Amino acid sequence: MKKLTMTGFALLMLAIASCSEDTGTLGNSLTQSIDRFVIDKDTFDVDTWSMHTDSVLSRSIYTYLGRIKDPETSTYITSDFMTQFNILESNASGIFPTLSYMTDLDDMGKPVADSCFINVLINAYQGDSLASMKVQVAELDRPVPDGVQYYTDFNPEEHGFLRDEDTGGLRQDKVYSVADQELSDSLRAEYRKSTFYEYIHIPLNHQYKAKSGRVYKNYGTYVMQMYYDHPEYFKNSLTFRKNVCPGFNFKTTDGAELMIEVAYVQLVIHYHYSLNGNTVKGTRTLNSTEEVLSTTHIENDKESIQKLEKADTCTYLKTPSGIFTVVRLPVDQIKLGKSLNSEHVNDSITSAKITFRRLNPINELSEVVLEEPTSLLLVERDSLYTFFENRNVADNASSFVATFNSTHKTYTFNNISALLNKMWVKRNKSAHWNEAVLVPVNIESSAGTSGSTTTSVSNEMNINSVRLIGGSANRHKPVRISVIYNKTGNN
Repeated sequence: MKKLTMTGFALLMLAIASCSEDTGTLGNSLTQSIDRFVIDKDTFDVDTWSMHTDSVLSRSIYTYLGRIKDPETSTYITSDFMTQFNILESNASGIFPTLSYMTDLDDMGKPVADSCFINVLINAYQGDSLASMKVQVAELDRPVPDGVQYYTDFNPEEHGFLRDEDTGGLRQDKVYSVADQELSDSLRAEYRKSTFYEYIHIPLNHQYKAKSGRVYKNYGTYVMQMYYDHPEYFKNSLTFRKNVCPGFNFKTTDGAELMIEVAYVQLVIHYHYSLNGNTVKGTRTLNSTEEVLSTTHIENDKESIQKLEKADTCTYLKTPSGIFTVVRLPVDQIKLGKSLNSEHVNDSITSAKITFRRLNPINELSEVVLEEPTSLLLVERDSLYTFFENRNVADNASSFVATFNSTHKTYTFNNISALLNKMWVKRNKSAHWNEAVLVPVNIESSAGTSGSTTTSVSNEMNINSVRLIGGSANRHKPVRISVIYNKTGNN
């Protein structure tokens, strides 16, 4: 075995010796000189400015309710929302027990509900958990049409979607706080756990007058009797909202310093029925889900926001529906050179990095109340609205996402070279061909075997704000983009 090994080693050394006679031209034998690349790099100043947006697309897995003061403008931001309820076709035939099993009946032998409630489940909140708020729940007269792009300036009440109270339209007021003082300490502690939601509990137990003129014990009784009289109305969500429950609107009517992020809404109906000869209590819960329409309506002081927009010593990012930052990328200089002498016109852009730095908040209150947006989308200005309307996600070609670095107080887009190349192809074909927009976004992901995958990108609806270095009168180092080129050997 040792002899074989030594023989193999001798043969290997002989082969190396024969190949080492001329290695200086090895690369040339594989490629022509025109194909050899030389790395070049340069930096360019970038223009930025603030752009006020009076509304954003109201499509998010969350809705928002409350009123809170913006410390940067000293004006209030108010959020209301509308939602519908989902019914799966697979569950339609078993929403309530068979009629003969129902034990609580009215004078006409029809089942009645013991009680009915709406629960608004809270995912998160901003502001004072002890703040006393008041919400009014109003029944819709007809469904808000699906298949329409609704923005945060859409108000169902102003568009006549609420059923008139004079004709029996349901109205119910509820005073609440996040730290619900009506709950026991032990139950409140349970709701603080990750597996539980805090919620606003709104009773709907007064007499209810339907559009037909018929009066029911409560809203839950109305839903139940419609189920037994017209089971076809409960075939799916569409038939349910068209014939039974168009949905509800939730409006902040009093209170301040609290904004809640609503995970979903429940319509809960309690009743009694017979099971194995015993009378037991049953519950049917209908949920608002992503499969049905929900919209958030936001009101803020546009005049005060426009004052911030005009500031030229920095740029702003404010949500919800406040201010974006526009970024004009120097595509001409990047491709032609700073003197526009076509220096880089034949070069390939392999990397382009840009960083946006945070300025300190205006005051201490802003530092406490307002957080920086976690994620920023950089998207072509010409695609600003269609990106969200088409349910796009960042493709790293015309749209990119950066996450706030809390250590360095920056948002960094590490390589937007594909965007620069795309803009160069579309050069001068639109008024904003070389402009992109920074938009605060909320990103939802799903975990898989190969890692997480982005499932949705929506406008950030929480109350966030950050000032970025930039603007036409910037007193700091300019915003710059660093570009790396591959230059061909014959340049």
